[in-house]
Amino acid sequence: MEAPHENNDYLSVHARQLIESYRRWTGRDLVDPKLSPVEQARALYEAPFVTASHGTEADPVFNYANRATLTLFETAWADFISMPSRLSAEPVAREERAQLLARVNQHGFIDDYSGIRISTSGRRFHIRRATVWSVIDARGAPGGQAVVFRDWEYL
Repeated sequence: MEAPHENNDYLSVHARQLIESYRRWTGRDLVDPKLSPVEQARALYEAPFVTASHGTEADPVFNYANRATLTLFETAWADFISMPSRLSAEPVAREERAQLLARVNQHGFIDDYSGIRISTSGRRFHIRRATVWSVIDARGAPGGQAVVFRDWEYL
């Protein structure tokens, strides 16, 4: 799959799932709801905050990252979306991450997550006040989980 861009409508189908699932669980909007679906997808990709998602595999793999995510994780789209999401955490933090994802599965979302993550180059950063939510498709079927955060600091 290619990175979001004009020629693929900024992956508007997937972006719409992220946007609508976020609104369903939190009652808030990630982007301006008055925009067309393609404009919303572009706004999400170009947003100044980090947004990423992974699928429903037994070992979930990232399937979306906006530009801010790719910059923070110091990686290219193709590399990011082929990476198991567990690898975004250091080995010692993976148990904590698993507990977080279980809470999200149970409640639909959480908006109080903080933790240490690691970029593909090994650079560590602390994220604060992240919202993690369950992604669902138009039929209500599980589509994975997503995260958004605006507050991080390199360690």
